[in-house]
Order: sequence, then structure tokens, then C-alpha cells
Amino acid sequence: MKKTAAKKTAAKKAAAKKTASGASAVKKTPAVKKTSAVKKAPAAKKVTVAPKKAAAKVKGTAPAKAVVHPPGDESPTALVRRARRINRELAEVYPYAHPELDFDNPFQLVVATVLSAQTTDLRVNQTTPSLFAKYPTPEDLAAADPEEVEEILRPCGFFRAKTKSVIGLSKALVEDFGGEVPGRLEDLVKLPGVGRKTAFVVLGNAFGRPGITVDTHFQRLVRRWRWTAETDPDKIEAAVGALFPKSDWTDLSHHVIWHGRRICHARKPACGACPIAPLCPAYGEGETDPEKAKKLLKYEKGGFPGQRLRPPQAYLDAGGKPAPPLGAG
Repeated sequence: MKKTAAKKTAAKKAAAKKTASGASAVKKTPAVKKTSAVKKAPAAKKVTVAPKKAAAKVKGTAPAKAVVHPPGDESPTALVRRARRINRELAEVYPYAHPELDFDNPFQLVVATVLSAQTTDLRVNQTTPSLFAKYPTPEDLAAADPEEVEEILRPCGFFRAKTKSVIGLSKALVEDFGGEVPGRLEDLVKLPGVGRKTAFVVLGNAFGRPGITVDTHFQRLVRRWRWTAETDPDKIEAAVGALFPKSDWTDLSHHVIWHGRRICHARKPACGACPIAPLCPAYGEGETDPEKAKKLLKYEKGGFPGQRLRPPQAYLDAGGKPAPPLGAG
């Protein structure tokens, strides 16, 4: 009986010891999981913030997600600082940035800007020499034969509608403004074919009055940079304008548009050759290999002619090449 009791007691002690060890094992398991979860969370967050590290992640996700969702941890003040830093760095890359339409006076600029819709500035610059040689003033163009103007503007595309606009705005200038292009936004937008974008091009570059030119390049880039999520041009203008002093608006437009035409293209951005890659939330949407990215560069950045037949001297001094005239090869 004593031996049996001793065996039972030993068995109970062994069972208790096994249960205790099992309980301690159960308690340790959640602790390990919590520790690993805590360590992994910050690492995942860093990958989405730093543009260079984000490249690998963007390849495995839809590019649209990298553009649409703004950084959740970026305050309004941080956004202003980042936006202004991007503009400063672009100013160093494009110190010679200028309007890429050839013009000698406000009349030529407003006509050229209207003609630039749905075509390139290069095509406009190749076309306007013939137009202005035959119709140098608003009075001349207002009295022009539409069929003759259409023939000159044919290379620009939509030449019938554009002929109607340039003749119509010329008549308005003669009848309402004494043959002079007005220097006020509210007057410019009353001219046929002239909207806010065209008006700000004229105000900023012919009259020295600050304005933001929201063209297709500008819209694309400010959304990629997450300066705004707006899609309406007027709302984009207001949102971006709030990030910068008014005195910066015209040059800012040139910097952004030049970058969009030369490096940050719509379909194949040259991310690997981009000077502001560390500041860009959409880094990795385009080609990240430096050598491959260099092959995507356009105009003077890629060693090719620019869009103006008569560019400013500063552009030529920086290595830019003038565009060839229409029909020259």
C-alpha cells in the first residue's frame, strides 16, 4: 500500500511539473509575437516615405496608389517646405527656364498661346513666322481672309477653330481695347479663345504680373508630388498658389512645365535621372536605372534642339539649341 501511494504521489508531481512547463510555454508565445510585431511596424512605414527605398515597393504595387494617396504624416507646414525646396532645386537645374513660345510683343504672345492648344510649342513656333509676317498687327489679322489664315495655321491642327479664335480676338482688341492687349485678367478672359491659362501666360511673360499656368504638365506633376489632389485647373491653381509667395508664381510655372517636358514625362518618367527624386513621393513610377533613364531625356537635357526658333541668349549660353524652322528636315 505504501509503495502504491508513493507511486501515485510521484505521478501527480510529474503531471504538475508538465502542466507548469506547458503553461509557461503558452505564456511565452504571445510575448514573442508582440515583440516581432513591434519591430516590423516602423520598418514598413519607412519604406513608404523615402523615395529611393520606395522604388522596390512601387514595383510590387499599382503605381496609381503611389500618386493618389498623400503622405499621412506630412503636415501642412512640411508640405510647404517640401514644395518650396522642389522649386528651389528646379531653379538650379533650369536657371534659363522661359516661355517656350517665340514672341516679340503681347499680341504675338496671346495669339501664339491660343494656337498652342492641342499641339506643341515647337509646331506653333514653326508656324507663326509666316502668320506674323503677313499680319503683324491686330488690325491686320482682324481684316484677314479666314481661308488664307486657315492655310497658314493648318500645321497647328484644329486650324479652322483656331483661325476663328485669332481673328475674333484681334477684332475684339481693335474694337474694345484700341488695338492693344489688355494687362488685366478680367479683360483678357473676355477675348475669344482666351481662358485663365492663356491669360496668365500673357500676364506673367508680357506684363510681368505673377500668375500660375496650369497646363497638362503642371497638372500631372503637382499631383505626382502630392502638392494637391485636385483635378480641376482652377482648384489646382488655388491650392498650389497657397504654397508659394505670389512673386514666385510665374517662375514656378516655368520650372514645373520644363521639368514635365524634359524629365517627368507622362508615360515614361525618367526617375533615375531626376534631380528631385529624394523629394518625390512617386519615385519609381518610371525608369529608375540611371543609364536607361538618361535615354528618356528630351530637348537640351538629352542633347536635342529646344522648342524655340529664337530662344533667349541665356538658353543658348547654357547649351540649348534652337529648333529648326518648319520644313527644315
